[in-house]
Amino acid sequence: MKFYNTLSKAKEEFRSFQKNKVSIYVCGITPYDTTHLGHAFTYISFDALIRYLEFKRYRVNYTQNVTDINDRDNDILKRAKQQKINWQDLSTLWTNRFLEDMKSLNWRVPDNYLYASKEINNMINIINKLLKKMPPTK
Repeated sequence: MKFYNTLSKAKEEFRSFQKNKVSIYVCGITPYDTTHLGHAFTYISFDALIRYLEFKRYRVNYTQNVTDINDRDNDILKRAKQQKINWQDLSTLWTNRFLEDMKSLNWRVPDNYLYASKEINNMINIINKLLKKMPPTK
């Protein structure tokens, strides 16, 4: 199986970093409105890849996030304000609808389904670790 590597700009044979183990991260929805075919296409495409890897006897750790809060043009906050409801309630409503829609497509639910709003401290810790590894600037 070959994939296009954007770093090398070439198709390369797939190799896992750990024997028979694969970790896959797929950026998830921003839950402020109806699920659409673009969502379904993206997640069903990865679903097919994950099922193929599992068929090939890889243990797949599949992680997907929910961008239920962000700092630029926050669609959730805007929509919640328009509809005069709490942004968390809006996010929960559309996340649950998305999950129902995807389950009706027999989608493989991620092993880890992370909400951005609940992972802020982890993100800060990771960013701090990365900053410590950076060489000093001139």
